[in-house]
Amino acid sequence: MAKFVHSMIRVLDEGRSVAFYDRAFGLNVADRIEFDDFVLVYLSNAENTFELELTINKGQTEPYDPGKGYGHSAFVVEDVDAEHARFEAEGLAPRKLVDFQHEGRTLARFFFVQDPDGYQIEVIGRGGRFG
Repeated sequence: MAKFVHSMIRVLDEGRSVAFYDRAFGLNVADRIEFDDFVLVYLSNAENTFELELTINKGQTEPYDPGKGYGHSAFVVEDVDAEHARFEAEGLAPRKLVDFQHEGRTLARFFFVQDPDGYQIEVIGRGGRFG
């Protein structure tokens, strides 16, 4: 089976978004990872293991159009290589497997697949912060 782990949205102002989700839903920063061009902020609470991932693109000055802003849902699986092969065999057209690195360590090994309506879904191998 697969475990639903996070959903991502792009936000313009990190502080404003973190404050809103804390006030509205009691979500707190569980992890924050800074890259050269963007920042990932993972929000969660003690009620569940599902997280909201905020992506802040550095240099973005205009608000995102929610209808066109990129986002995805994510599921964690035990064996991402086996799942990738299964998706291919099922004709689900998974994209390539990716080893997502930051400062020399793997943050995640994953692939994306698109649902019939065009929504993107990330399938992540269990391990690291996705244990």
